[in-house]
Amino acid sequence: MSSADLLHFEEARPMLLGLAYRILGSRADAEDAVQDTFLKWQAADREAIGTPRAWLTTACTRRCLDLLDNAHRARVDYVGAWLPEPIPTPAVAAAEDAALLADSLSTAFLLLLERLSPKERAAYLLHEIFDTSYDEIAAMLELKGPACRKLVSRARSNLQTAEERHAPPRARQQALMEAFRLAITEGTTARLANLLSAEVRLSADGGGKVPTLLEPLHGKTEVLGFLASRLSQYWADYRWHEADINGGRGFLMHRQGVVTAVVTFGFDPSGQATDIFIVRNPDKLTGLAP
Repeated sequence: MSSADLLHFEEARPMLLGLAYRILGSRADAEDAVQDTFLKWQAADREAIGTPRAWLTTACTRRCLDLLDNAHRARVDYVGAWLPEPIPTPAVAAAEDAALLADSLSTAFLLLLERLSPKERAAYLLHEIFDTSYDEIAAMLELKGPACRKLVSRARSNLQTAEERHAPPRARQQALMEAFRLAITEGTTARLANLLSAEVRLSADGGGKVPTLLEPLHGKTEVLGFLASRLSQYWADYRWHEADINGGRGFLMHRQGVVTAVVTFGFDPSGQATDIFIVRNPDKLTGLAP
């Protein structure tokens, strides 16, 4: 492989990894998809490829769709709630495009993508997040142009993006985090109650490998009671580390230098917290460090 061919791949790698992660909801699977794309790129007749980036995007997208079918079959037997694998992200810049990309990494948004069929998900992400033309997407997914447009339109309608993809100012997120920590470490929930939606939901993913909730908790009373009475006991010897996770502020909870839980939040347009997401499945925490 020539240095120019390798450069084409390395320049596309961040975009490919971002696309694959959003499609699959798993960093490990996304890295596998990108590696498979690289192997296919190595074996391809690269002199016959006119636009390397488009070829790589097509190869990666198709590989992700194959992996997504396998992942959906595996989730049939998943124990408890399934949540996307958390990833660390840098602080969100003030630029609108950076904020857009960060919003599309949130746990809440990735869960919304689960509503879509695999091709709807890929088409929506390629067009709305990665600014790919309909004609290019149609070629990637082996569709006709009108069918591709309908696919994106249907996905957009299903997701109701204007309401769902919302990240409040960092100061608001920080206030929520401080109140969340107080509720668990000191049992004082008044500040947190004011920042939660009345229909707030707490979901935890242990994958059947560590003790955790098997069903989400709903409503302020149930969620606050769990945080102040039960989670305060379970996390009594945990250390708290604030971090940028999935485009927003969150916590890495660790014991003896090992991350044992990750906490992120979802918000409504007014900035009230609608969701508390806790990932405890150790398989999803291997790439994180306090």
